[in-house]
Amino acid sequence: MRTWFLCRVKYAKENEQGLLKNVSEQYLVDAVSFTEAEARIYDMLGSTIRGDFQVTNISKSNLVDVFPYDDIDIWHKCKITYVVADADSGKEKKVTQYMLVTAHDVKEAYERIHESLNNMLVTFRVPDVTESPIVEVFPYESEDEELLPPPPSHLKPLSEVKAEQERRESTRAGNESVTFDDSEEAELREFNEGAE
Repeated sequence: MRTWFLCRVKYAKENEQGLLKNVSEQYLVDAVSFTEAEARIYDMLGSTIRGDFQVTNISKSNLVDVFPYDDIDIWHKCKITYVVADADSGKEKKVTQYMLVTAHDVKEAYERIHESLNNMLVTFRVPDVTESPIVEVFPYESEDEELLPPPPSHLKPLSEVKAEQERRESTRAGNESVTFDDSEEAELREFNEGAE
């Protein structure tokens, strides 16, 4: 399950008149920790924002899932509620989750969240849909591996360690399979006694 972090970024943005105005925007980042979220937001925005920018706040988001559609980049926050039965007590429990979806308006967001969740096994309701101030969402991509620091030099890949273990075991097995017949063993004993 993804962990989403909400990052607030402050920078000077050029408006239609060509004047610079200080703005504060929110971005959503998929990361495993606050530190990784900060590193990813600096990496992602470093090439798009001209000049300096500052990450003023990072907080863990209560969003469970994100459903992007390619035709628009306006994000809507949807509140989803459903009822589940507690396995131990048998009592029904109301669950509330929040999800993001891109849409042109609230009505379309409502329709798209239903479309995105049509495979849910429980009946759910969407009691609230609001336009979100989030400017952009950065999900984790496998190409982002380069953001991670390289492993320490004293560590080896697991495949190399396993290959080395197999090589040792086959050498040991080969050494144990060497047997002497009685005459060779006697000659070896005589040789060792002569050397003493």
